[in-house]
Amino acid sequence: MNEREQFIYTTKELLNNDDKTALVLAGISMASFEDEFKKYPNRVINAGICEQAVVGFAAGLSISGMIPIVHTIAPFLVERAYEQLKIDFGYQKLRGNFITTGASLDYSSFGATHQCPADIALLRQIPDFEIIIPGSADEFKQLYLKTYSDNYPTYFRLSRDENKTSYNVEFKKANVIKKGNKAVVIAIGPMLDMVLKSLEDMDVTILYYTTIYPFDSETLIQNASSKKILICEPFYIGSITDLITDCLNNEQIMIKEIGIKKQFAEKYGYTKEHYKNMGITEENIRLTVEQMINE
Repeated sequence: MNEREQFIYTTKELLNNDDKTALVLAGISMASFEDEFKKYPNRVINAGICEQAVVGFAAGLSISGMIPIVHTIAPFLVERAYEQLKIDFGYQKLRGNFITTGASLDYSSFGATHQCPADIALLRQIPDFEIIIPGSADEFKQLYLKTYSDNYPTYFRLSRDENKTSYNVEFKKANVIKKGNKAVVIAIGPMLDMVLKSLEDMDVTILYYTTIYPFDSETLIQNASSKKILICEPFYIGSITDLITDCLNNEQIMIKEIGIKKQFAEKYGYTKEHYKNMGITEENIRLTVEQMINE
């Protein structure tokens, strides 16, 4: 079961078990919820490809006491409906769940309209917007069930690529995967497998983050004695750099990043091909860490 399939399965469970939940689709996954459209006609709605209206409609559900679950492709939700996310949910401090598919370059063959590496940087500008990036279907389920009914807007970024191993993950808490002395590598969500393969024999600490906001500063502070930090991120480089510098305030640290460069992926190709062109490879992770250790 991949992350999107897990979303469908778990959301069906929530609809069955919690009559406050309401699913709002924006033109995708309708066939997957065919039975739920019939069982819960007042709580399962396909509003079509009008994402700004979808978010506004979900805000109305939230105000009425419901727990909205909004699902569509990442750029259509975060970029097209950004003002509604900001004003309707952020400013009004409403709870809601926003689950996207097509993270960053997953739909790269469709061109720039379906690419969304800017989503994390954008959502971080909305105060108190929770951001979750699971690395596997099981991790998504753990985090989804923990947070779906809390009192905040929560963004779940689902990816096509997943880590082979699932971990017991906690909301707002990083996992210490490996301890070392010469550098700290922060792996975000589906980047963990690549980091582990490239650094398994090196004397470095690997921290695994599935919650971006609220950020687990404590775990980083406890493991950052080397003051050399590499961030491996499946979105635009620089999207979370300030979180690192803020929690290590007044300390001299070295930070490098491997992630999606701030440029359009103008050529067609699979995600891994784009990653290779941008230096998001096991070889480059290892080379970067070696250079950091020797500086």
